[in-house]
Amino acid sequence: METQLEELRQQLEKQCQLNQELERQNKDLEQRLQEKEKLLQELQSHYHDLEFPSQGNNEVEPEVRKSRAAVMAPESIPENLEITRTKVKKSGSETSLIVKAIKKNDFLSRLDDEQTAMMVDLLVAFDYSPGNEIIKEGSEGDSMYIVAAGELLVTQAGRNLRTLTRGDVFGELAILYNCKRTATVKAKTVVSLWCMERQTYRTIITNKSKKKREQLMGFLKTSRTLKDLNDVQLSKIIDSMEEVKYQDKDVIVREGTEGNTFYIILKGEVLVTKNVSGHQKQIRRMGKGEHFGEQALIREVLRTATCTADGPVTCFSIDKEVFEETIPIEHLELFDDSKVLHETAVPGRSSASSSLKFKDLVPVYYQEGRYQGEPVTLGVGGFGRVELVISMNQGNYYAIKRVSKMHIVAKRQEEHVLFEKKILKAIQSDFIVRLHAAFRDTRYIYMVMEFCSGGEIWTKLKEVGRFDEPIAVFCTACVVEAYAYLHKKSIMYRDLKPENLMLDARGYVKLVDFGFAKEMVRGEKTYSFVGTPEYIAPEIIQNQGHDFAVDFWSLGILIFELLVGSPPFSSSEPQKIYAKILDGVLKYPPYMSEAAKSIISKLCRPRPGQRLGNTKNGIKDVRHHRWFSSMNWHKLRVGQVDAPTIRLIRKGPCYINFDSFPYDQPKAEEEFSDWDRDF
Repeated sequence: METQLEELRQQLEKQCQLNQELERQNKDLEQRLQEKEKLLQELQSHYHDLEFPSQGNNEVEPEVRKSRAAVMAPESIPENLEITRTKVKKSGSETSLIVKAIKKNDFLSRLDDEQTAMMVDLLVAFDYSPGNEIIKEGSEGDSMYIVAAGELLVTQAGRNLRTLTRGDVFGELAILYNCKRTATVKAKTVVSLWCMERQTYRTIITNKSKKKREQLMGFLKTSRTLKDLNDVQLSKIIDSMEEVKYQDKDVIVREGTEGNTFYIILKGEVLVTKNVSGHQKQIRRMGKGEHFGEQALIREVLRTATCTADGPVTCFSIDKEVFEETIPIEHLELFDDSKVLHETAVPGRSSASSSLKFKDLVPVYYQEGRYQGEPVTLGVGGFGRVELVISMNQGNYYAIKRVSKMHIVAKRQEEHVLFEKKILKAIQSDFIVRLHAAFRDTRYIYMVMEFCSGGEIWTKLKEVGRFDEPIAVFCTACVVEAYAYLHKKSIMYRDLKPENLMLDARGYVKLVDFGFAKEMVRGEKTYSFVGTPEYIAPEIIQNQGHDFAVDFWSLGILIFELLVGSPPFSSSEPQKIYAKILDGVLKYPPYMSEAAKSIISKLCRPRPGQRLGNTKNGIKDVRHHRWFSSMNWHKLRVGQVDAPTIRLIRKGPCYINFDSFPYDQPKAEEEFSDWDRDF
């Protein structure tokens, strides 16, 4: 009996020990689970890059953009760019280090071999002692650096972020445009750096693009099929062409197959052979500038010979379908012929607005909330503030844009401000905000604009997360009408985003802020880096020269953001945004309609000449897309469509649909250069 009791006691002890061990393991697992959850939350809070699953039934809500988009003001570029720096001789190991650094950098890796070689040649060496500050947080930068030797410390707001060592690239955003440095970089040890300034980089890229364009134009002019086309038409063909590369012995076209592509050889040599009694007989050898397959563009033909790459070959190509979209066989229709809007001969300025006097405009004050009793500010941007005023004579509300003259001069934006005023003064469109008057004093320039009481589309989007499709269709249709009006007047807009779209009292959308607009002759290109990172077209990032096609790219991005809540290419770092734009991979959420996906993908084609709106039928193709099948364009133009946006507009004080901003107390410095004498 005692033996049995002893055995039971031992078994119980073992069971207790086992239970204790299991309990300890459970606690351990629980702790690890909590740690993992905490880590997951941290990762989610830092998760900026929008990703959607390509398949699956579970609807994934993407992250909504919470902050206003940053903008870049265009910097003026001289017409004839010249590289003033002399080439700096580098050893083989130095060249290898620089090339490796460029190739592993997200943004610079997209430079071609010739551009990379020019960068290598023009980088300048600088040495720094321990403690020297290379970049200061908050300062404006114009140079990028590659670490040749030594260690540097990167800090932000006093916190250590990381260490930079040999082969690391930093500050590269500054070679694209004038931007504030987001971190401080100091030398930890003796440091050697390779440095390049923005003007040198832009000259390298822009000159290469211009040279390539001129070269292609010359090649196209030698084509028998294309000889009757003018420069504007040839320019549109270039915009639609794709660069393709072939390896040695690759067959580019095969005899007897159906032909639908035209090629120009940019680099390398191509062997042309024909089948004679079962053997390939060489007919000729073609080199740079020669072209083949042009007959395939205008008629159904079978290839009459085989063209094979003899060594590495780079061609520019356009296929028949794209060519037909770009160039009608009989003639090229450059402009949209339809009467976009009824334009009266007499400018539509009412006698009331033309007689506005600055002294008659008084501020409107907040009636409640934390800023009660302060003047109402409708918006704040990098180039000034927009305040709400009322005319004492008429009792009409106006939005007055006030910009510091000193700031305009410091940023070299005098021309753009004068052009914005000129454009707005001439515009007569129900889809573009009106300018009623303009004034100046020693500190500011003032533009008295139509007050759109419904607020910004940006604010509404932020409130609801994302728009229903009928609202997105209506908002975009209003933008299309604004574009049609501007493009007909040879003006490209270049700064489309929800922040620049306002709702009037009826819920109709109006385009505001023409600071980046530019007058353009059809067929010409401009090379400035301008816009809002998420909305910038690939040809701007690559300094290839851009035109009206960039407005259609941004239209596609806008449709995406209205339907989703954030743009398709987003990140907390501009370089990553640009890399994503150049990769061009659009990921759609599962709830997006097929028609929406179709119009976005056609507007956001990487080649500007292939974009919807920029092909032979112009903006008509955008209006006729099935995503707009419910839209009566004529009724929209004459204001007879019931705006679905009306339900987004809140009732209350006249400023209730705007974010609240504190009043700006300090006055700007005076500025007496008189650049605004005609303002």
